[in-house]
Amino acid sequence: MRVAIAGAGLAGLTCAKYLAQAGHKPIVFEARDVLGGKVAAWKDEDGDWYETGLHIFFGAYPNMLQLFQELKIEDRLQWKSHSMIFNQPNEPGTYSRFDFPDLPAPFNGVAAILSNNDMLTWSEKVSFGIGLIPAMLRGQEYVEECDKQSWSEWLRNHNIPERVNKEVFIAMSKALNFINPDEISSTVLLTALNRFLQEKNGSKMAFLDGAPPERLCEPIVEYIRSNGGEVFLNRPLKEIKLDEMNNVKSFIIGDKDENKTEEFFADAYVSAMPVDIFKRLIPSPWKELEIFEKLKGLKGVPVINIHMWFDRKLTDIDHLLFSRSDLLSVYADMSITCKEYEDKDRSMLELVFAPAKDWIGKSDQEIINATMTELEKLFPSHFTGTDQAKLRKFKVVKTPLSVYKAVPGCQELRPSQSTPIKNFFLTGDYTMQRYLASMEGAVLSGKLCASEIEKATQLRSRTS
Repeated sequence: MRVAIAGAGLAGLTCAKYLAQAGHKPIVFEARDVLGGKVAAWKDEDGDWYETGLHIFFGAYPNMLQLFQELKIEDRLQWKSHSMIFNQPNEPGTYSRFDFPDLPAPFNGVAAILSNNDMLTWSEKVSFGIGLIPAMLRGQEYVEECDKQSWSEWLRNHNIPERVNKEVFIAMSKALNFINPDEISSTVLLTALNRFLQEKNGSKMAFLDGAPPERLCEPIVEYIRSNGGEVFLNRPLKEIKLDEMNNVKSFIIGDKDENKTEEFFADAYVSAMPVDIFKRLIPSPWKELEIFEKLKGLKGVPVINIHMWFDRKLTDIDHLLFSRSDLLSVYADMSITCKEYEDKDRSMLELVFAPAKDWIGKSDQEIINATMTELEKLFPSHFTGTDQAKLRKFKVVKTPLSVYKAVPGCQELRPSQSTPIKNFFLTGDYTMQRYLASMEGAVLSGKLCASEIEKATQLRSRTS
């Protein structure tokens, strides 16, 4: 069966990979000249990479890890020590660590929390631990029910002091969805905490050893092509054409290089585009259908990713760092954490600027100036005195509409991968799966979409 897929992000490529594995012929059309979607990256004039985001792989990403194994590229994941490291705003230049010992879950997580006395008092740890009991006992059912409230509301409803939010969860909320605890659905935080506490290596982190388009996406494309599929860049979906029954008749595909279009026919069709782009292309006869009507409530969150190259080493920490800054979310020295970006003498910091809604319209220089002010707090010894570190160059990557903004009530708006249209399917991290707006969510959605297409194929063959 021939399947047309619009979008070559992780969801679209994963869907195509599993369709090709099942013997189908996926044809992927990507609007841009780069693979990866939200994990896209480019080279600057010096040959240095800059990325759409700071991408972290967790031990609690089973579908992503399976994909690496199937592609035989597991060695491209650079695993770091099993720790979470936070800056100490009241003591500039210092850090507080949660180190997970080599114990079964949840004992390693409990030990990590109890052994950290910098950020939470014993009474705060106890009250927070008691609050988590329902999530650990009832699992995903309870987690889904909590989508009615923000994370801050969930903490208040469980009599957990606001200081717990300030010390730990502002940073985690911004890392998970680029927004603050007052906005984010408690389902997001509880999902992460459940995985971190119930899986021994759930919170262990890895960096890819290079740029995602080359080190992750290209191997998927090679697999697709070697199994009869194809992937085309610079080929945007312009229109979804319908037949007389309002099923998909064809995709109208553009060609950026030659400024023309072609009509592409397939047996099944998939949107692997971000939800905000897909909403603009929904055919009029579909707009009243509940599954598409609900998408009006899903909207991407603005994200700014910053790359800053300095003339010297600023840190020797080989890990992700939670800044606990008002303007920044997480950051890492990629010259240490990523093999391809290695520089023994100079740092390249990659930082996530969040929340970004008030900054997405500002100039790159304004954003860099604000970031430099924050770096004076994070690295005071390098940005005070007479011999200060110098910024050699920078790149600011703005994504006005990134992953869907996971505010309370979003869970019921998320669509399944199958739709009422018999030959049309959806994939993307916004579609319903337990890992929400994440790389794991995108990969799982692609796998689920391929499964739904396979089911439809088998049903068609039985009834024909």
